[in-house]
Amino acid sequence: MNKNLIWHPFTQQKNSVPELKIIRGDGAYLFDADGNKYIDLISSWWVNLHGHAHPEIARAIYNQALKLEHVIFAGFTHEPAIRLCEELSSLIPDRLTKFFFSDNGSTSVEVALKMAYQFWYNQGDREKTLFLSFDGSYHGDTLGAMSVSNSGFHDHFKKLQFQSIKIKFPHTWIGDTEIEEKEEVVLRELVEVLDEYSNKISALILEPLVQGAGGMRMCRVSFLNRVLSAIKERGIFIIFDEVMTGFYRTGTLFALDQILIKPDFLCISKGITGGFLPLALTITTDIIYNAFLGDDFFRAFAHGHSYTANPIACAAAIKSIEILKNSICNIININSAHLQGLDILKQSERISGLRVCGTIAAFEVHLLHANLNAELKKRFLSKGMLLRPLGNTVYLLPPYCITQEEILNSYRDILEVVNGIQNE
Repeated sequence: MNKNLIWHPFTQQKNSVPELKIIRGDGAYLFDADGNKYIDLISSWWVNLHGHAHPEIARAIYNQALKLEHVIFAGFTHEPAIRLCEELSSLIPDRLTKFFFSDNGSTSVEVALKMAYQFWYNQGDREKTLFLSFDGSYHGDTLGAMSVSNSGFHDHFKKLQFQSIKIKFPHTWIGDTEIEEKEEVVLRELVEVLDEYSNKISALILEPLVQGAGGMRMCRVSFLNRVLSAIKERGIFIIFDEVMTGFYRTGTLFALDQILIKPDFLCISKGITGGFLPLALTITTDIIYNAFLGDDFFRAFAHGHSYTANPIACAAAIKSIEILKNSICNIININSAHLQGLDILKQSERISGLRVCGTIAAFEVHLLHANLNAELKKRFLSKGMLLRPLGNTVYLLPPYCITQEEILNSYRDILEVVNGIQNE
């Protein structure tokens, strides 16, 4: 196999180890060409909600492909898109009524940013050109999404990004005794920013409750309620990037279900099709939708994709949501297993920052090692675990088909790996 044919994402190809060739998946497991088995503890970049090769979703895809594989979505519609939006509409706040399709999380965010900006532009307000976000945030890899992110992945492109304002993020963990003080610092910073720039800020964008690629950093619901109240008082839009946190990852269907102030935009993707096909939605309100109506095309939202609202992807999403409704006990059990697993990790002085939110758990590993991230990944794989640390942060975000025993065994193996690495 010539590895030079393919340029892999988020990889330094010069010194990367040969990629594992995966030939099949089954539930929580992946199998490579050499017959090795790996438990997928990160749902393959957070998309495989129900595990791999789920037969019901596969059948839904097959049945839809026999009827209609795709049709242009400008000037046309189809039943799978309609059914999916009706299903989601019954599960989200009543004020979120308009559904705009795209094909990935970055683009769903890009759409929300453009809609927020053009809303004000269509009102004749050309000064609202700023966006507000949090330090450590990651909203995607398109140019707009990069502009409101601050996770360190996109520093090469700063000169191309539009201006945005970042405020601190008071991330917390189990046993954090300083969280109230950290939150007050951020809230004071927020008031200062709003006093100076509120008439120029189009929207606040955030990953509610958990910052994903920024290190699975978690904050408190009470803090977000105070932030969002201040934002609402200034008439600034709120964008919830729930690309990662959606579909019960935080313990509720969406993180917004735990938060008093509801967003003006909801961005969802990743797990929506159960990991089978790309699909994304940006969901917003009648007020925002109506601002784009007019007698000429100038006021319209000029954005779209060739595969917008692909019928096969919509069919997969409908089936995934149906399966999700029967997965609540599994989700509760995963959360319980995480809490037990973190207790196991407390045995090691090399581990700190233990935290959990719904089906997401994370912690930091402290070792003097030249390339700790790569060493951890290699050793986890040797133990049959697919884990992809973010720097020295190890996180688990497993599929809902996993058992409590599988999770606890994984925590024991993680502890063995961490304790087995020598300081350099």
